[in-house]
Amino acid sequence: MNGTKLPDGGVLYDETEEDDDETPVAEPSQGPAASIDWNEGWKNDSGLKGADLIAEFVKHLPNAPGVYRMFNDAQDVLYVGKARSLKKRVGNYAQGRVHSNRIAKMVRETTHMEFVTTRTETEALLLEANLIKRLRPRFNVLLRDDKSFPYIMITGDHRAPAIFKHRGARARKGDYFGPFASAAAVGRTINSLQRAFLLRTCTDSVFETRTRPCLLFQIKRCSGPCTHEISDEGYAALVGEAKDFLSGKSQNVKSAIARQMAEASEDLDFERAAIYRDRLAALSHVQSHQGINPAGVEEADVFAIYNEGGLFCIQVFFFRTGQNWGNRAYFPKADPQLSGAEVLNAFLAQFYDDKPVPKQILLSETVEEQDLLALAFCEKAGHKVTISVPQRGEKKDLTDHVLANAREAHGRRLAETSSQARLLQGLAETFGLPFVPRRIEIYDNSHIMGTNAVGGMVVAGPEGFVKSQYRKFNIKSTEITPGDDFGMMREVMTRRFSRLLKEEGIPDRTAAAGASAEDAADAAFPAWPDVILIDGGQGQMTAVRAILDELGIRDLVTAIGVAKGVDRDAGRERFFADGRSDFSLPPRDPVLYFIQRMRDEAHRFAIGSHRARRKKEMVKNPLDEISGIGPGRKRKLLQHFGTAKAVSRAGLTDLMAVEGISEAVAKQIYNHFHENRAG
Repeated sequence: MNGTKLPDGGVLYDETEEDDDETPVAEPSQGPAASIDWNEGWKNDSGLKGADLIAEFVKHLPNAPGVYRMFNDAQDVLYVGKARSLKKRVGNYAQGRVHSNRIAKMVRETTHMEFVTTRTETEALLLEANLIKRLRPRFNVLLRDDKSFPYIMITGDHRAPAIFKHRGARARKGDYFGPFASAAAVGRTINSLQRAFLLRTCTDSVFETRTRPCLLFQIKRCSGPCTHEISDEGYAALVGEAKDFLSGKSQNVKSAIARQMAEASEDLDFERAAIYRDRLAALSHVQSHQGINPAGVEEADVFAIYNEGGLFCIQVFFFRTGQNWGNRAYFPKADPQLSGAEVLNAFLAQFYDDKPVPKQILLSETVEEQDLLALAFCEKAGHKVTISVPQRGEKKDLTDHVLANAREAHGRRLAETSSQARLLQGLAETFGLPFVPRRIEIYDNSHIMGTNAVGGMVVAGPEGFVKSQYRKFNIKSTEITPGDDFGMMREVMTRRFSRLLKEEGIPDRTAAAGASAEDAADAAFPAWPDVILIDGGQGQMTAVRAILDELGIRDLVTAIGVAKGVDRDAGRERFFADGRSDFSLPPRDPVLYFIQRMRDEAHRFAIGSHRARRKKEMVKNPLDEISGIGPGRKRKLLQHFGTAKAVSRAGLTDLMAVEGISEAVAKQIYNHFHENRAG
């Protein structure tokens, strides 16, 4: 369990653990899980709640900066806030003045509070952002970001550093440059950097086994450090130039290459001059294919917010080394009564909780805690960070351009969510559901003759597919006959709903049915599905209903089977649901298209998961199964014998002839492949 020290002496712990039974497949941005020594200040033994409870807490609070959490009866975190003075800030809730309906509701539901003090308000701001991203309290502004950003990595643990696309934890030693808005932008940039700096992109294992240069060397995309076509010193110089270019010194690098090209021309070394010319062209290609490239913005993130109809859209553009590294739109969950500046203020702290902070941040409008945010980001980044709202000139034109993009993205999302709401309403009417579903789970299986079988679950909601909720189930039962789709579905359903019952308990369907549209919008995305769609006919539905009956939840979840129509034609599907005969929908019914789209997404996801598992099995090496055979010994064995199959056929004497293989290890390897002759 990894811990991070907090300003107050508490520790932030990462308590996540891997579970093979139900594997999350998306990579939402997650901060560390908090396990902090929260000070409760005053024990609530009086049964007080709401403003009266908060007033009692205030009596015991210090006039110091810190973070507070508000809880309801079920011990769910309602709100996380920070304060320069805990006593004054929390005291405002007890007074009941100038509260919006949303805040008034939050205060009424509060039955408990916890506090942690910090040395400064900036430390409180950073801790608050971390906790909001992890706990996702109902009444906070929430950054909904389920996808991590890609980076360019230049490795730092090899004599010949390589350049790669990287996403996720920065576990490997090296230099990381980004963020880029998309993997495609990273790919394009790396391709151009290969031509400009001739850095290798092969893995270390491939590098070590090369005896002659690969094709990339022949087409002038790599300098060939694997076979010493370039000296280690010369390659290190190329690596240094690449790092300088990606670190914001692009003009210096281009000037140096131009100078070298001129010198080569003066020496009449036109072949070398042509190499420098091609490298300059590649660098120009990087900068000329990035959309807008403002000359006065070397390193900055530009944010603009647009709000209409209760929907907030924040557009962010990334600029590094004078290049546009892409943009992304966010739609944070926030109280519609908040202003754009208030939402943007809360968004910024969460956004940079797990991302590097640039030297400059440009905003479309002034936020209340602008100076505090700049100070906090300076402490976090270790360099000066300025936050400004341009009023004129090139930077003002840039923020206006980002705002226009935010307005366009807002319009597209509004149209999509409106359409999604109508489709969910139509689904409820078509299948006679008691309320409009907020969570739909769609299941499908994929395998080849029963091998590497995988069950896939995708999730749809009011805003479309929720990829952070997708799950894959590796079919584990040895009692299932290979290719038995009914048996696979039984295993998936049993594992899914047994775990759901254990972790979430029985859902309150009466509350869901009576909830207003406003309450439904405020509520967190539910863990329990309202509807499950099964890719299959009556046989699949019989297996599913048997599991739901066995678990006692058949009345809590509406199960619908979708069978392919005659000749498996799309548009002629048959639907199977409780209490009615199977039926079809009109060929041009929007609900039919909606169901087809969900089924196709489940099919795509299940096939992708199956292929990934099959690929993993195909490249699995039998030597990996032998205890004590690590990467070093495995490499020596393969270099000596050529293949794992040849190792399996080798005798004891042959095995002992390999460097690093003792008699004991040789016997262990031999016995692994010759079980009947062991001993």
